[in-house]
Amino acid sequence: MAVFQRPAQNSGAVFGAQHPPRQDKPQSRKKEKSRGRDSFQDFQEKTNDAWDDGDDDVLMMSSHNHLHGSVSFNSRLAKPDQAPVGRTSSGAAPKSGLNSFAARDTALAQSASAPNTPSHHHPHHHQRLRGASGVTSGSSSTAGRFPARVVPGATGAPQIPSLSAADRDTSKREKFAVLLQAQQVDLDELRKLSWSGIVSKCRPVVWKLLSGYLPPFAERHESTLERKRTEYCNYVEQYYSTRHQEIHQETYRQIQTDVPRMSPLIPLFQQELVQEIFERLLYIWSIRHPASGYVQGINDLVTPFFIVFLSEYVPDDANVESVDVSSIKSTSLQHLEADCFWCFSRLLDGIQDNYTFAQPGIQTRINLLKELVSRIDNGLHRHLERHKVEYLQFSFRWMNNLLMRELPLRCVIRLWDTYLSEPDGFASFHLYVCAAFLTRFSQELQYERDFHGLMLMLQNLPTLHWTDVEIGLVLAEAYRLKYTFADAPKHFRHEGAAPLPPNAAAD
Repeated sequence: MAVFQRPAQNSGAVFGAQHPPRQDKPQSRKKEKSRGRDSFQDFQEKTNDAWDDGDDDVLMMSSHNHLHGSVSFNSRLAKPDQAPVGRTSSGAAPKSGLNSFAARDTALAQSASAPNTPSHHHPHHHQRLRGASGVTSGSSSTAGRFPARVVPGATGAPQIPSLSAADRDTSKREKFAVLLQAQQVDLDELRKLSWSGIVSKCRPVVWKLLSGYLPPFAERHESTLERKRTEYCNYVEQYYSTRHQEIHQETYRQIQTDVPRMSPLIPLFQQELVQEIFERLLYIWSIRHPASGYVQGINDLVTPFFIVFLSEYVPDDANVESVDVSSIKSTSLQHLEADCFWCFSRLLDGIQDNYTFAQPGIQTRINLLKELVSRIDNGLHRHLERHKVEYLQFSFRWMNNLLMRELPLRCVIRLWDTYLSEPDGFASFHLYVCAAFLTRFSQELQYERDFHGLMLMLQNLPTLHWTDVEIGLVLAEAYRLKYTFADAPKHFRHEGAAPLPPNAAAD
């Protein structure tokens, strides 16, 4: 087994409510006091440019779904008498980005139902999903395959965006470069830019910044990394030799059992050296967090960090998921292990109640998920209840593993770009993502007519060929759900339902 050596001291290197939210408040309603969180009214003011050129892929894919008859939250809620998308007759931009998006969906839905426009329905979920399965995020072919936004004043078919996918990627890369080269990184701007996805080359340092592992001051990066890596090395020397003591044997045995099982389809994680790193990291974390200790499933949560940070030490054109880590310097692997430990620790600090005794955090969020789905898709909710499917039976894994078992790893990494950009993203926002993820398969699930069929599908949802496009659509739905219910937390309070925690109602 490789020995973890101390590094040299000088080393450095949804809109999902049944009706749209009210745009004006009743006169009789008393003016509420200012709250310390974003309200829906704040959201309206902030989203004039929410769908800029960086989000065209998501918008075009959304338009494609509408033109092919798929049902989404937008198409169900859009009103036919809403104003056209873009600028009003007075030339001013509409105040609400949410209204603009709904109006766009209305126009697309109307064009889909117009004469001579075929409308295709695919009753089988595998057929429906294959239509998007070959689409790669940022692909230059995307602009030609899906309709563009509706241009104000234009007639006929929607126009193709003038900015190509390659231009958008270049523009985003330049924006990241400007932010990261500053002496003090503007974390608010970094979160806004990262929400829709992070450029692969920048992802390692951006994740470290958004996790709070690195400070925003560039001059302190090297000293912080050196200090934290040395501190982790001290933990290894202090604790790792105790793994064979009787009091810790069971914990270490469980870790050794779980690590070889994680991501069995990815060759990287089947390498002995990689498994040793995971065993050491997880054991040190469990010893330093006795309130929860090691819980099955948290080993999965290290894998995105490991993949992302490993990319710093391999060539740009290398396939990280199959790289031979024995070709990497031992010092670099030690740095990689330490960086993963600290970012993984910060993630779990925000959701530790998921892993303490009886896992109260998970139980609370499962109840909230049930309540939320009953509000936004009551047909699906009643269908699950009619066939005796309990939310605990399928969503426990979603909460415990943060959808790691439901999505390809490439999609999880894209999902975590947004989670790290959201306040309390791995806890509160994850709830809305789970709701959007479940209701995305609403029609297919309602085709299943018995308990066994439902459970089989819920445990094997067809996401193998998903790309950033599908993840972007789920995140867009979750975003609208969040702001719909963040301003109306009482929507969660049904008879017999647990009250919504403050951090789940407002991030």
